[in-house]
Amino acid sequence: MGYRDVYDSWKSDPEAFWMEAAQAIDWDEAPTKALTDKGDGLYEWFADARVNACWNAVDRHVENGRGEQTAIIYDSPITHTKREISYVELRNRVATLAGALRAKGIEKGDRVIIYMPMIPEALEAMLACARLGAVHSVVFGGFAANELAVRIDDCTPKAIIAASCGMEPNRVVHYKPLLDGAIEMATHKPDFCVIFQREQEVAALLPGRDVNWHGFQYGVEPAECVPVEGNHPAYILYTSGTTGAPKGVIRHTAGHLVALNWTMKNVFNVDLGDVFWAASDVGWVVGHSYICYAPLIHGNTTIVFEGKPVGTPDAGTFWRVIAEHKVRTFFTAPTAFRAVKREDPKGEYVGKYDMSHLGQVFLAGERADPDTIIWAQEQLKVPVIDHWWQTELGYPAICNPVGIELLPIKLGSPTVPMPGYDLRVLDDEGNELPAGELGAIVAKLPLPPGTLPTLWNAEDRFRKSYLAHFPGYYETGDAGMIDENGYVYIMARTDDVINVAGHRLSTGGMEEVLSGHPDVAECAVIGVADDLKGQMPLGFLCLNAGTNRPHDEIVKECVKRVRDQIGPVAAFKLACVVDRLPKTRSGKILRATMVNIADGKEFKMPATIDDPAILDEIRVALQGLGYAKA
Repeated sequence: MGYRDVYDSWKSDPEAFWMEAAQAIDWDEAPTKALTDKGDGLYEWFADARVNACWNAVDRHVENGRGEQTAIIYDSPITHTKREISYVELRNRVATLAGALRAKGIEKGDRVIIYMPMIPEALEAMLACARLGAVHSVVFGGFAANELAVRIDDCTPKAIIAASCGMEPNRVVHYKPLLDGAIEMATHKPDFCVIFQREQEVAALLPGRDVNWHGFQYGVEPAECVPVEGNHPAYILYTSGTTGAPKGVIRHTAGHLVALNWTMKNVFNVDLGDVFWAASDVGWVVGHSYICYAPLIHGNTTIVFEGKPVGTPDAGTFWRVIAEHKVRTFFTAPTAFRAVKREDPKGEYVGKYDMSHLGQVFLAGERADPDTIIWAQEQLKVPVIDHWWQTELGYPAICNPVGIELLPIKLGSPTVPMPGYDLRVLDDEGNELPAGELGAIVAKLPLPPGTLPTLWNAEDRFRKSYLAHFPGYYETGDAGMIDENGYVYIMARTDDVINVAGHRLSTGGMEEVLSGHPDVAECAVIGVADDLKGQMPLGFLCLNAGTNRPHDEIVKECVKRVRDQIGPVAAFKLACVVDRLPKTRSGKILRATMVNIADGKEFKMPATIDDPAILDEIRVALQGLGYAKA
């Protein structure tokens, strides 16, 4: 069956499609029906089933005779550590940790915050919660104390599991003082904290509240898996809301198991036992779905990598990990490849490693510019697949489904909707737009299993954020178009579509043109306020390492490229060269913050910013162009 057959079989009977996919999961009580319509735009999948996520991710592989297979490979170039954990060892470690949590009073429905770096213990903590039916909420390790406090007050955890520290290439990030500060600030106080002491920094424990990871597990009875209802929350993952307060995305247990398992073969093209590597962090949705849950549910080997694309020790670190651990499918963010390409534009490091096991590479997190995809394809000699999804959705919504059929790649498009997603492009009034016209990308309700059913303790906000603007649809917040062949193009966040003298233009389209310049490693385009035209585009250019040409020459060529390829209508006249762009820790460019600086507006420092000092550099660059007036 090709993609079209699979998609049509979903469309003709969505519930039968997902009931069939559900057969791959071990149920304590199998679902009797797929979908429950709760009315008013709210839906639940497999609600009447009973199931345990940890059993499906760990125990069942041991029961099926695969206990000796490696479940987790830990590779930390920062601490020079490598180790492998088999499925049977993982089961024993998770069962003991769950038993220790249970002995301290953690039971089904309790919330547990996990605040840890990229170490296997972070996955063990997630799975131990799942084993007990407790609801975990992973907060990116090293998040500021006030941000952690907000999340503590929102999900009211009974316990917090943390590490003593995280490791960056040239510094130790002290987690424990951040944790202590957050608990002090928060109104809600956890009953206890479990601290995993890393040898790089041993933290002081607070008597009566803090327990040592190893010490509190001593002599406890291992816990069995607790079956939960299909609509029981597996976890809460906070995504930054545009209004400042974080939104707690919920994932129901059953739908999440069924959908993630389905994607491993059909989307990512891995078979039982293959090594799958998502170079992300457990604090983000990619880490939940594709470092922890999906690879383990499907019976793959997953990699926990504590390092960076460059500098740990060099631009060849990705290729070393892929070669050494025989990775079949690799998933990373375009920004990581741009960093590698900037350091090693000719791909000299790739040639040093045996990449013969690699079958395909997937990119997501932000738009993958064609230049980066072409570079990666030329270096790696495998399909490089851009795909699109969101924290809210939990897994790919638009993709080239390599495991079903490798469709022709169209640069600039993450390809086609996956089964479960009926996507449309609407104008501001909610009218469907014809092929090729730019508008708001929406998905017809109901969303498929594994997507967010609502927000934690915030149903009104859920409706307002996602359902209210276009009744009957989920609003993605992204703008784009669908071509006559059904290929979807995500051009920008809806906020990044700028209005230049009445013309709606995509900043993403301009970035695509700029990134095609041979000297440009990375770029961003924002819309700044303009008295005459409403908004004007302004470009920031980061150049390849070793580029010695005068900056004003490169800027002139870039302006001409946009004029030639998009037309004078873009009114693209201003650009500047900067050393780096402000980004979140997951690699997304903070365009809205740059707009606020340019327009001289007050803004809240983004909680997820990688390095706040970059904003001063951006302000100076903008002032040089006559913007960012105080």
